[in-house]
Amino acid sequence: MKIAYFDCIAGASGDMLLGALVDAGVSLERLNSGLAGLNLKGFEIQSRLVLRGGLRAVKVDVLVVDTVTERRLGDILSIVEASRLPAQIISQAAAIFKRLGYIEAKIHGVEPEQVHLHELGGLDTIVEVIGILLGIDILGLQEIHCSAIPLGRGQTKGQHGVLPVPSPATLSLLEGVPVAGREVDVELVTPTGAVLLTSLAKSYGPIPAMRLQNTGYGAGSRDLSIPNVLRVLIGEKAASLSGQAETLVMLETNIDDWNPEFYDYLIERLYTQGAVDVSLTAIQMKKNRPATQVQVLCEPKNSDRLANVLFLETSTLGIRRQYVERYALQREIIQVPTPYGTIRVKVARLPDDKYKLAPEYDDCRHAANENNIPIREVYQLAIDLAHTNINKP
Repeated sequence: MKIAYFDCIAGASGDMLLGALVDAGVSLERLNSGLAGLNLKGFEIQSRLVLRGGLRAVKVDVLVVDTVTERRLGDILSIVEASRLPAQIISQAAAIFKRLGYIEAKIHGVEPEQVHLHELGGLDTIVEVIGILLGIDILGLQEIHCSAIPLGRGQTKGQHGVLPVPSPATLSLLEGVPVAGREVDVELVTPTGAVLLTSLAKSYGPIPAMRLQNTGYGAGSRDLSIPNVLRVLIGEKAASLSGQAETLVMLETNIDDWNPEFYDYLIERLYTQGAVDVSLTAIQMKKNRPATQVQVLCEPKNSDRLANVLFLETSTLGIRRQYVERYALQREIIQVPTPYGTIRVKVARLPDDKYKLAPEYDDCRHAANENNIPIREVYQLAIDLAHTNINKP
């Protein structure tokens, strides 16, 4: 599987994302050929090599002659849906512009169909969004991952006057995404960059395990105290005999002053809030106190919510957080008919058509109770019958 990791060194904007993809191998010829499907005139894409903080990068400029000063959401959707673009690009672009429209509508207190997108409705924004989607398609990228997103501060001037940086639209689009402040008094992330990354990225955090093939650097418009670039790393997703690699977050805390009766409730709360796994380990802390270490494994997007559960529900005052790589087998659930009822069995795929089987405990317990037989007999029968029911690849 071919994947990409967008490393937002100094933020993200449409031209930076497009520049990184061009530097990674998307030719302007193929890009312009794809953009011709928009059935629009009055724009031209140019690229040039620049230095940003001593780093070589590609600066992409979308030059437009646009007589329309502003567009409503419906106007943009009409352009996209009437285009000759591939169906997948049309669907992705429509979803992205709808998100922009709904966020702007919420901020300004109007209905989505009434919102004027002003700068975001310009021809250059439309071309950037479609160009990036086409670039991802041209490179054959099947998964997108992203770093935590750095944010500047200060003020910027828009159609509605002076606005704080990050803009309200950018902040709304980045809700639920890892961000970090930078000591730079400029806008580092534009609404276009925010909506693209949050619409396309599967995860946020460190670079996922991959066999690196190539990289690309996209440049921002100005020189800053930091290299004003965004880079993309492209490669084959790492796999091993143990399965596909994925990036998760491990939350960990030590507790020595809490009622142990509450752990059952805590674990249930953590699972309902998105934990992948929860474990408790007996440890010894200062002053020779017996204690419990709580470890919560989760997807990066759920880590803040789960950390909040730990703070609210336990006596802990601090939580350690680290990114970890996990190898996970591909798995599926099959229904296995038995004389004692249907038992769900988890099938984990191994190389060379091999597999592991694990009957669901709750199903086996229910069948054992209902039929007054040992649970081990139900468990073993489910495994035996699963071998004949499994759909081998």
